[in-house]
Amino acid sequence: MAKKPRIVIIGAGMAGLTAANKLYTSTSSKDVFELFVVEGGTRIGGRINTSEFGGDRIEMGATWIHGIGGSPIHQIAQEIHALESDKSWECMDGFSDEPKTIAEGGFELNASIVDPISTLFKNLMDFAQGKLTEDSAGSGDVCYYNFAAKAASKGSTSNGGFGNQSIGAFLRQGLDAYWDSSKGCEELRGYGKWSRKLLEEAIFAMHENTQRTYTSAGDLLTLDFEAESEYRMFPGEEITISKGYLSIIEYLGSVLPPGVIQLGRKVTRIQWQPEGHQSVEMANGYDSRPVKIHFCDGSVMLADHVIVTVSLGVLKAGTSQDSGMFNPPLPSFKTEAISRLGYGVVNKLFLQSSPTGNRKANDTDKFPSLQMIFHPSGSDLRHKKIPWWMRRTASLSPIYNNSSVLLSWFAGKEALELETLSDEEIIKGVSTTVSSLLSQPHKEVKSNNSHEFCNGNVKSVENPSESEVRFVKVLKSKWGSDPLFLGSYSYVAVGSCGADLDTMAEPLPKVGSCESAGVHPLQILFAGEATHRTHYSTTHGAYFSGLREANRLLQHYHLLEFRLSNLI
Repeated sequence: MAKKPRIVIIGAGMAGLTAANKLYTSTSSKDVFELFVVEGGTRIGGRINTSEFGGDRIEMGATWIHGIGGSPIHQIAQEIHALESDKSWECMDGFSDEPKTIAEGGFELNASIVDPISTLFKNLMDFAQGKLTEDSAGSGDVCYYNFAAKAASKGSTSNGGFGNQSIGAFLRQGLDAYWDSSKGCEELRGYGKWSRKLLEEAIFAMHENTQRTYTSAGDLLTLDFEAESEYRMFPGEEITISKGYLSIIEYLGSVLPPGVIQLGRKVTRIQWQPEGHQSVEMANGYDSRPVKIHFCDGSVMLADHVIVTVSLGVLKAGTSQDSGMFNPPLPSFKTEAISRLGYGVVNKLFLQSSPTGNRKANDTDKFPSLQMIFHPSGSDLRHKKIPWWMRRTASLSPIYNNSSVLLSWFAGKEALELETLSDEEIIKGVSTTVSSLLSQPHKEVKSNNSHEFCNGNVKSVENPSESEVRFVKVLKSKWGSDPLFLGSYSYVAVGSCGADLDTMAEPLPKVGSCESAGVHPLQILFAGEATHRTHYSTTHGAYFSGLREANRLLQHYHLLEFRLSNLI
């Protein structure tokens, strides 16, 4: 009797558990496969990690359903009633109200200063993403379309393409075009050392910093312009999940029998048999399974097919010159795509605030949703005590209206720095920053004592003002230093392109090469957000990729009439 094909899925995140769920629940595949999901960590979920802080449900990783129209994640959340909860959660409804935009030094900016730059930035990104065209631009958007078109033309090549133009360069050229058109604007008064141009540039930089957290590109000069228009979002509002993103993961895994998911099984090496490899191993008269998976505890597992769902960061480390994650090494077309694509770090910082002195815990005057405007790190005008790692953080907001838990997002080198800081260093750095922002514009105070300014009062460092906001507890994610992830999510970097994401999805050995070479087909398959051309960096991209690879195997065993091109 022939053995059942054994499928081993590496990683129990969204892609891995979606693939396992599909393979197990496909009616015609029951008892056809041996199925295992091996996970190096001690929990399921991967970059989905719902937790608690200050009595509230929070997300350490994936947070948003990016558009509810047609999203499979939203559909599952509705089916399992995960969008309803009695427990308070990170719904971010407070930020939908008008946030306070405050510039360094305590200057609250009114809409007449902020809105034109915010509108400019949004229209530039809409242009880059293909949403703003000459035909779609309304009468109020024509000037913004012209700014964007002028900026794009500076990066275009002779054949009409954009070469290696970056989003970062495009955005700054758009800002320059805006400034060219607004020469002669009246200078602002009453904002201390801030000039109109410095403020406009700093507001623009705030939006750039938000974009860094959206894309995980630590520097937007590394984010490819041309590929941006291929990225797709679902229509409708963006929401968080009341019962937590982990509820989706638990639902996907709940159908699997005990023993299928194995935690604490960290893979160290994957041996496979590419074209030209002649296997001489035999087992009970049958060809041995072609893939051998080695684990950190020294154990091994044989498989017919392995679906690799590890992060792009782990693949980058695993295909570096010193690594032996794959034996033999992956072919160059695969490793070159892995190398070219971008993969960054985004971290979340939660802080619990505590009112002090005259402020009462049930005071309705809670911490506002802040948009933070800073001088650049190298500016002589900067407040010297604000740490550099805070200066590219765009916002600090309650996770819901009147919550005492506040959230900031960090990207790039600032996100990595955050991982190394102690709780005390973080509280001191954030407190100093908030004090600078929430102070009134202050005059120079000549004194032998060190002073800071907080909420409009001069306060001695030794005797803090009673009205000061105090942070008592912090919680941060550490995706960059976690060896199971080595970062957060992928982006199309300058020098790569959307086709590299398609290459990431190609199974090995390559389809069509197996029959003539006499090797086992589909030994290594790849899933995960970094393998989806139009939905990379998202949970639904990971979901689609898990379905794609499960369906690829079902089709291979003639258990499904399926065309890969029909899958989103």
